[in-house]
Amino acid sequence: MDVTVIGSGPNGLAAAVICARAGLKVQVIEAQPTFGGGARSAADIEFPGVSHDVCSAVHPLAYASPFFAEFDLSTRGVGLAVPEISYANPLPGRPAAIAYRDLERTCAELDNGAAWRRFLGPLVSNTDAVVAFLLGDKRSVPRSLVPVARLGLRMLSQGTPAWAALHGDDARALFTGVAAHAITPLPSLASAGAGLMLSTLAHSVGWPIPVGGTQKISDALIADLRAHGGELTSGVHVDSPPEGVAVFDTAPTTLLRVYRDTIPARYAKSLQHYRFGAGAAKVDFVLNDEIPWSDPRLKHAPTLHLGGTRAEMAQAEADIAAGRHAQLPMVLGSSAHLADPGRIDADGHRPFWTYAHVPAGSTVDATEAVTAVVERFAPGFRDVVVAVRSVPAARMAEHNANYVGGDIAVGGASVFRATLGPTPRLNPWSTPIPGVYLCSAATPPGAGVHGMGGYYAARTLLRREFGIGDMPALGP
Repeated sequence: MDVTVIGSGPNGLAAAVICARAGLKVQVIEAQPTFGGGARSAADIEFPGVSHDVCSAVHPLAYASPFFAEFDLSTRGVGLAVPEISYANPLPGRPAAIAYRDLERTCAELDNGAAWRRFLGPLVSNTDAVVAFLLGDKRSVPRSLVPVARLGLRMLSQGTPAWAALHGDDARALFTGVAAHAITPLPSLASAGAGLMLSTLAHSVGWPIPVGGTQKISDALIADLRAHGGELTSGVHVDSPPEGVAVFDTAPTTLLRVYRDTIPARYAKSLQHYRFGAGAAKVDFVLNDEIPWSDPRLKHAPTLHLGGTRAEMAQAEADIAAGRHAQLPMVLGSSAHLADPGRIDADGHRPFWTYAHVPAGSTVDATEAVTAVVERFAPGFRDVVVAVRSVPAARMAEHNANYVGGDIAVGGASVFRATLGPTPRLNPWSTPIPGVYLCSAATPPGAGVHGMGGYYAARTLLRREFGIGDMPALGP
């Protein structure tokens, strides 16, 4: 075997696809019984006609990621439903803030739409440059300097105490809900970068939802891998060095267990000091009716940031960073059936996907906390709930070993890590262990279903291990 990929998340599958297309013999080994890592779906145990997304549910990068843009999910039969509303942020005692795909409609409904237009308009008109920089490897001069400079200025304004420069309480909340995806204290440069990319995509390509569930994305990658001779094995834990070149779509600390005393001492010490970030507690609901939102416009919003005001979200993120459960935790929700009606079973049951930000390693069942947060903006929500499936942060690693303590980003978000990787290296996808590479969310460009960590790892190993300088074509 030429290349062994450990872990079958989007990055691992991307690396495997690229290596197989380059003519190498490739195998993927997955510890879980099913493939896909953070991009999996599973039927509800009581209502099998209802499918839950195991981790990721909404995919702003399914069109925009350079890897997926070339791989072309749509041509491969993956339906990507793009809703009119990209995301929404309910607010206490007033109408919600809503990000439509249409930037002008968004501005028309905000208190200070001109401020939102000035803030995001220049980035939306240069979406490709924004994505190329934020998902790039940061080791070359950007082709378009002006959009990157504008992005940098906005990161500074929203990633520092100067974030009050964005006017309008509803606009501030609308941006903060997206920035909070980084699960880091607010404001921070890492959260500002994530928020700017996702907000820009909301008004350009939209926030697509895979028809039939996130698993469809993984299945398309798996089908291409098999078509090019790749092999996949599930239900196997890797505890010793695999044959050939190895690519780990895992937490970096996995290398300590697999390579033990053969790891260079300085690198082993760095891995031993690796720090994971705050956690996410997953709560999946089965509902028998639509959620009774106080703002009726939210009945058309598939993606929701349920953190309240900017001040409330900042306090919640500060609490969990300090190891405290927030009184009003940041909750992300997705009613995927609004974009994909096929998610509703014959009896009218539909999924409601959520997770709450909690302290690392929390053992608390977040069901009541999430329910209370939803009830705050949708009184009567409890009455439409017929089943709940909860996974505390401390148990998230049982579903995906990368999520240590519930950290779905596989390491605390920071600009430093997004540039230099889990340990400072000129090439963060390489390791000092001969023939061993990393490609998980712990490597640049960080968390998200974009495949770029796998792309960069594959590019590196093809050149270093096999002398292949040209990347293979990825189209169907």
